[in-house]
Amino acid sequence: MPKRVDPNNPASKESAPKQNTKTQLIDAGIQIMQEKGYNATGIMEVLQSVGVPKGSFYYYFDSKEDFGLQIINHFDECYTEKLRRYFDDQSLTPLARLRLYCDEGRKSLLEAQCRKGCLIGNLSQEMADQSEVFRSRLEEVMVKWRNYFASCIKEGQEKGEICTKIDTQDLAEFFLSGWEGSVMRAKTTKSPGPQDAFIRVMFEHFLCKKSP
Repeated sequence: MPKRVDPNNPASKESAPKQNTKTQLIDAGIQIMQEKGYNATGIMEVLQSVGVPKGSFYYYFDSKEDFGLQIINHFDECYTEKLRRYFDDQSLTPLARLRLYCDEGRKSLLEAQCRKGCLIGNLSQEMADQSEVFRSRLEEVMVKWRNYFASCIKEGQEKGEICTKIDTQDLAEFFLSGWEGSVMRAKTTKSPGPQDAFIRVMFEHFLCKKSP
């Protein structure tokens, strides 16, 4: 492993030009990894995209695996904050919050021309069978996200807005799995059609509280 070089030491020949080098590396890693995947993402490509020397990478990260895990953590923090904004919004009903989440997700994917998709979903497909460390961390992230959906669904069920015939946790798991699957299919078809189908079926048949 290359020797760590302190990027804040002006005497270092490989000193980093900016204090936020680590954040820049993680952000660049997310962009590249979201499109190419973990295995096809090279450390040098990340470094060149930011414009910092190799020593800076090994000052902040022990290895590529460590880099990948920190990318997952950073992405999770940002996405969790996004979930909080949607699901803690008491100005909307629980069903409206879920629909807004889907509509905004569809809009974002369409703006990206149905490319990249969800980093956590992408890595789950790529790394679950290759690394137990990655699989375990990705599962922790997905479970946390699922619990946000479950909390919103439960509130909707208690308020009589969402169907109670399906167990809350099962419905939340089905929602998250279906949504992630629709994102994957949208990437394949280069069309929001799979997401449209998910939204239509989920809200009209699974979440909708039918009249007796």
